[in-house]
Amino acid sequence: MNVIKAKDRKELDSRLPTMPWYIEKFINYKLPDLSPSSLLEYVRDYEIFLKWLMAEGLTAAADIRDVPLADLEKLRMDAIDNFRMSLAAGLGSHTNSKTTIVRKLSSLRSLFHYLSQIAEDEEFYPLLKRNIMAKVEIKRTHKPKDTAAKLEGKLLQEHEIGEFIDYVARGYGDDVAGNKQATYFHQLNKERDVCIISLILHSGLRVSEVVNLNAEDLDLKKKLAYVYRKGKNDETFKTPVYFRQLAISHLETYLELRPARYRPSKKEKALFLAIANGKKEGERMTKRAIQEMVIKYAKRFGKPYLSVHKLRHSFATDYYVRNDLYKTQEQLGHASPDTTQIYAHLTDKTMAEAIDRSKAESPGS
Repeated sequence: MNVIKAKDRKELDSRLPTMPWYIEKFINYKLPDLSPSSLLEYVRDYEIFLKWLMAEGLTAAADIRDVPLADLEKLRMDAIDNFRMSLAAGLGSHTNSKTTIVRKLSSLRSLFHYLSQIAEDEEFYPLLKRNIMAKVEIKRTHKPKDTAAKLEGKLLQEHEIGEFIDYVARGYGDDVAGNKQATYFHQLNKERDVCIISLILHSGLRVSEVVNLNAEDLDLKKKLAYVYRKGKNDETFKTPVYFRQLAISHLETYLELRPARYRPSKKEKALFLAIANGKKEGERMTKRAIQEMVIKYAKRFGKPYLSVHKLRHSFATDYYVRNDLYKTQEQLGHASPDTTQIYAHLTDKTMAEAIDRSKAESPGS
C-alpha cells in the first residue's frame, strides 16, 4: 500500500470507533471499492454533519457516536438547507467552496442511500425508513469549461516553465541572499526542490504520486516513473508514467547527492527526503511540505497563485497542445476524458496567443 493510503487507513481505523454503528457499517461496505483516503473524507464529512445536528438541537445525543438512526429519519428539508448554508458560511473549515459543499452533500446522500436502499435489519426492512437526502438536488460544479475559466491566466506558459525551474535553481538564492536562514535551507535543499518542480512540470504527476515515489521507481533510461495512480486500489501494480528528457539532468544531480546530503536509513526507500528538526536522518517528504515549498518559490517568482496542482495543469496544457485528448488523459491518469476536456478550453486561448506572438515577432509584421 502506498504511503499516503497507509497513513489514511490508519487514521480511518482510529476514527471509525467514534462514529455511530451505521456509519461504521457503511464504511466497511464501501471499503473494497473505495480507497482509504476517500473513505476518510466521508468520515470527516459525517463528523461535521453529526456535530452540526448536536449543535442545532436536532438530536438529543451527547456524543456523535450515539446519534440514532431515528433522528436522521426525522430530518426535514429546511434542516438540510440550513446545513448547506452553514457550510457556505464556513462550517467545519475556514472556507467551503461550492465544490467542497457539493462533495459533503454527496457524502451524505451516499450514506442515506445505503441505509435506505441497501442495508437491512433482521426483519429485512431498510435500516432507514425515510431518506430526506433523496429530495436534495446537488448541482455539479466541475464543468470543464468553468474549471478552465478559473485557471485562465494562473498557469505557467510554455516559456515560463523553464524560467520557473531556472529561478528555483539560481534566482531565488540571489533574492534571499540577505536572509541567513532562508539561504541555509535553500543551499541545503536547492537540488531536491529543483528536481521535484522539474519532475512535475515535465510529467504532470500529482503531488501524492510524487510523495509516494521511491528511489527504485525511476527508470532514467526509459524516462519512466512508476506510480500508484489515484483511484486504483490494486496495491500490487504501479503505473508507468513518462517524463520529459528535460527532467533527466535534475534527477541525476539529486540522486547523486541524496545519500550524503540526507543520510537516509537503510529502510528508507523514499525518493524525496527532508531532515526534520532534531533528526539526523532524512525521511520521506510530506504532501504539505512539497505544497509549501512550491508556494514559497512561486511568491518570489511573482506568481503567488501558483500551486503544486497548477504546475500539473501547466504541464497538461503544454502537453495537450503537442498531443491529443486521449494521450493527455493517459499521461495524467484521468479516469474519464471529460476531466481532460479542461485543457481543450485552455489551449484554445493559448494557441491563439501563440499565433499572435508569432505574427508580432515575424519580420514582415
